Amino acid sequence: MARTDARFRAAYNLTLDELSRLSPGDDLPSELKLAEVLKVSRTVVRAVLKRLAEGGIIGLDGRHKPLLRATVPSDRLPEREEYITLRELEGQFLDWMLRFDVPAGTPLNVAQLAKQFSVPPHLLQEFLAGLGHFGLVERRPRGGWRLLGFTADYAVELSDFRALLEVNAARTLSCLPETHPIWPVIDDLDREHLNLLARIDTDFRDFSRLDERFHAAVNGVVKNRFVVDFQKVISLIFHYHYQWDKQLERDRNKAAIGEHRRIIAAMRSRDPNAAQVAMQAHLATSKETLIASLRVNHLG
Repeated sequence: MARTDARFRAAYNLTLDELSRLSPGDDLPSELKLAEVLKVSRTVVRAVLKRLAEGGIIGLDGRHKPLLRATVPSDRLPEREEYITLRELEGQFLDWMLRFDVPAGTPLNVAQLAKQFSVPPHLLQEFLAGLGHFGLVERRPRGGWRLLGFTADYAVELSDFRALLEVNAARTLSCLPETHPIWPVIDDLDREHLNLLARIDTDFRDFSRLDERFHAAVNGVVKNRFVVDFQKVISLIFHYHYQWDKQLERDRNKAAIGEHRRIIAAMRSRDPNAAQVAMQAHLATSKETLIASLRVNHLG
């Protein structure tokens, strides 16, 4: 377990609290007893004891673990590192792929990426393992991960499944009462679309994040855990940087803003059929663009 792990730090500091009740020369409880008190595994306990020994706080001689000195406040470890959340990691990972050319087959070194994204290695491992379930990354035979590419078949199947979910979400949202909390969110998103449209020549790449938030808001009205997980896949595939033709990115994003606003207008008019048609048109464009870009980049 990494020593920067929050569980390790909490267990270490709790052990210091236990040691404050002892006098130098007293023996520490057994590993099993400490594990019960700290509510952690014996593996964590051993890591804590090793750290205490390195700090000259205790001695380690087999089962004999004497307290060598009284603890002081400076012995404590900060329990909260300046780590980003899993949600922030998802966003930063997406942004990394959007802003830089990351081709298929790129090795993903966990230690390097953990440092780059300011996350503990175990959290990055968990994140990559989640992507692995969708065939987006794979473990390398000698350790680490590899980013995978996408085929035209993958894109078609994903696009068709996306349409089923998002058309249903658009129809559902259209029928919600005015008092529902989604409407202020939709109104704010509409204003953000107008704002970005006014600066599209310079900030067209900002659309990808706005696009993600828009679809997440629409999908969010359907309370289904599978939709939540699926939205992560959408973000990572439909906004995957190297698959897009950079020369048309500005025009494509400008057109998508118009499509989003037509969906918003249809939902705002409480017309589920119009919302369905607008959403289907937008997703059809997205599908065509994705498949065309796969061909351009020789990935189809």
